[in-house]
Amino acid sequence: MVKLGGKGILENGLAGIDHNVLTGRIEDVVQWARARSLWPATFGLACCAIEMMAAGGAHFDLSRFGMEVFRASPRQADLMIVAGRVSQKMAPVLRQIYDQMMEPKWVLSMGVCASSGGMFNNYAIVQGVDQVVPVDVYAPGCPPGPETLLHAIITIHNQILNGELLHRRSSGAGPLLIEQRDGQTERGVRIGARS
Repeated sequence: MVKLGGKGILENGLAGIDHNVLTGRIEDVVQWARARSLWPATFGLACCAIEMMAAGGAHFDLSRFGMEVFRASPRQADLMIVAGRVSQKMAPVLRQIYDQMMEPKWVLSMGVCASSGGMFNNYAIVQGVDQVVPVDVYAPGCPPGPETLLHAIITIHNQILNGELLHRRSSGAGPLLIEQRDGQTERGVRIGARS
């Protein structure tokens, strides 16, 4: 969390910036505005897209994060949510949409199919969207629930606020992997456990 003058921007909004809006650092004001005005370009390709749509619904309410409008035009978007498996034929389209997005732009890989090809280990599916576009945050799960997607979005907000995402890209540190928040990890079979 960004701490400025003993107060956090997350708790106090613009009041958390040193001094006031006029005498605070312009970089802090810009990062605060970027974190609260992400416009996602959706790239829903499979079952993960249903969970992404659920996150935009009334029960989870993405509009409280300033993201209620999923942009149809990549020129108006700065966050790409890749939800589902990416085929070899779809990869150039994904890259073209990414190239048309405005800077700075971020990518969220949603689900195991987008992150690593999932169960589709064949020639037709890209084995990880990071081969096509640079990924900033991975949201695990098959499919990850809206809670996990919201956790990934909040992670992106916090990383934008403290400038970490742009720093990670320039230093080559790589993407972030968040933890699952929808309870899917409890269903897994434990190896060596007695039944």
